[in-house]
Amino acid sequence: MTTIQLTVNGRSKTVESPPMKRLLDVLREDLHLPGAKEGCGEGECGSCSVLMNGDLVNSCLIPILQVEGAEITTIEGVAINERLHPIQQCFLENGGAQCGICTPGMILATCHLLEKYPQPTLLQIQEGLSGNLCRCTGYIRIFNAVQAAALVGAAE
Repeated sequence: MTTIQLTVNGRSKTVESPPMKRLLDVLREDLHLPGAKEGCGEGECGSCSVLMNGDLVNSCLIPILQVEGAEITTIEGVAINERLHPIQQCFLENGGAQCGICTPGMILATCHLLEKYPQPTLLQIQEGLSGNLCRCTGYIRIFNAVQAAALVGAAE
C-alpha cells in the first residue's frame, strides 16, 4: 500500500492504495466519483477521461502512483455551484448526450479543447475529440454542442 496526496475537483485528498491501482478505480471506488466510466480499459475509447494537471488523460491507464501531487478534474468538478457548466448545458441543448457512457469524457475533452482553441474550427473539434468514441450520436450533435459552447464563450 502507498499513500498518495492529490487534489480532486479543487479538494485535497489522501488515498491509501496499492501503487498500481488505476486512477479510474480510485476515483470510482475510493473517492465515490462515478462520472468517469470504464469503457474499454485500454485507453482507446475516452470514457474514463479526466483532466490531470490540465491535460486530458485516460484514467484507466494511469497507476495511482503516478498521481502524487496532481490536480485532477472529473466531470463532477465541472459544474459551477451545482449549476451545469455552459459546456454541459450546450451538450444537453444540442442532443450531444444520449446513453451517457461517453458524455463525461466528451465534456472534459471539450473543456480541454476550448482552453486551447476558444473558437475552434470543425477540424480542430474533430481532432480534439478524436480520442473519445461515441456509439450513439454519430458525432454531429456532439460537434454542434462544442460549436455552441464556443459561441457562448464556455472556455472563459
